[in-house]
Amino acid sequence: MIQTEIAVLRFGLGARPGDLAAAAGDPRTWLTAQLKGPVQLAVNTALAPSDRIFVELLAAREERQEMKREAATSADPQAFNPVRDAYLPHYRAQVLARAQSAAVTPRPFAERLVHFWTNHFAVSADKGAVFGVAGTLENEAIRPHVNGRFVDLLTAVEQHPAMIGFLDNQYSVGKDSELARLAARRAARPRPDAADKPRREFGINENLAREILELHTLGVNGGYSQKDVTSFAQIITGWSIGGGKGRLAGGIPGRFYFRENLHEPGAKSFLGKTYYEDGQRQGEAVLSDLCRNPATASFIATKLVRHFIADDPPPAAVARVAHAFLKSGGDLPHVYAALIDAPEAWDPNVRKFKTPEDFVFSTLRALNASPTQPEEVIRSFELLGQRQYTPGSPAGWPDTAKSWDGSDALMHRVLWASRVAGRYERGLDPTDVAESSLGAYARPDTLTALRRATSSKQALALLLMSPEFQRR
Repeated sequence: MIQTEIAVLRFGLGARPGDLAAAAGDPRTWLTAQLKGPVQLAVNTALAPSDRIFVELLAAREERQEMKREAATSADPQAFNPVRDAYLPHYRAQVLARAQSAAVTPRPFAERLVHFWTNHFAVSADKGAVFGVAGTLENEAIRPHVNGRFVDLLTAVEQHPAMIGFLDNQYSVGKDSELARLAARRAARPRPDAADKPRREFGINENLAREILELHTLGVNGGYSQKDVTSFAQIITGWSIGGGKGRLAGGIPGRFYFRENLHEPGAKSFLGKTYYEDGQRQGEAVLSDLCRNPATASFIATKLVRHFIADDPPPAAVARVAHAFLKSGGDLPHVYAALIDAPEAWDPNVRKFKTPEDFVFSTLRALNASPTQPEEVIRSFELLGQRQYTPGSPAGWPDTAKSWDGSDALMHRVLWASRVAGRYERGLDPTDVAESSLGAYARPDTLTALRRATSSKQALALLLMSPEFQRR
């Protein structure tokens, strides 16, 4: 029977009332049934697309510049926040929709996979250019491809405006590109009237290339060199965002756009292979080859096994998943099936300590609750230390217990558990909640403590902070 709990709690997002019963007949089939088709948000929320948000950002930036010109001496910091005011409603709506979807989805394994890939392909909303569009990467690039081929997922992510803007690839210009050559010719002409004006410098930006290799595909020990990073950065020059003015205009504002005039022309060598493709296709050919590289298979398998099985990934499970990745050509449902088939995944004695995200979402599911206000979600994650869509770096949030089980972090969990218990206690029997959310994992000592609690609020808080609820 414990396999049912493992399927729902370890692979999913925590049990809602009825989840354990639904999975009890055949836990593996319950999981694999979720691996078909796109994984849309489980709530009918009309979120603005990234291109519309980018257009709003451009308008807000122009408004800010005009305000600065009109009120250059103003000391009021609130006078210069049109960009924040344009982005904040979108961020709040994305965070609320994500939490609501996690709370009610009937496909919790598929939803967890979406969250896994969002953290794997991390962008951080604490960078101004990404603040209002961080959630669109998840909804527009990851959800449609989470049950497809890795190459399609990878390409969609790397060509999404949120990723390009986060890693500044729109500013990457080949030294022999049309734009760079034009700038060099202009620089060679004397311009007495502009002697005091600094000339704009163009060059390669390696951020996106480096993170694709180090964090998205091969891994830091994947066998590439600095020369490969530079070559790859040249290959993806021109991968940009539509809009702009003058020679940087073109494309649909806010959507991926290949700017031929920024691209470094010619054949290029990368990882010992010469790529002769032209323009945008050159970068796509490299992505395709990276998806067939054994180092990529091993890196992705290691992260999946660490996330779903143990902080120290069992080598046999990693090998099984990596083999499925290579044999299937990166077909993700086959990769997930290998993860499900790994014997180590069904060891009841190996459990993962919940991240704050796991804790919040599993609590909502256990209490059969869904947040109604974005502030409720934002405040929860700020208290617990995992602000949504804000990992702070391209490496994403850490995925091991040592990053989340410190004494201060646990005290914040106690405080949050008490608040949530007080908000949702009405009409709930804590022992029923324990049974429906933990099943056979509920320890007799915990059930006894719930019955002895002085109030249902205290009992619910004890349940949420119990060792078995803190793990999945």
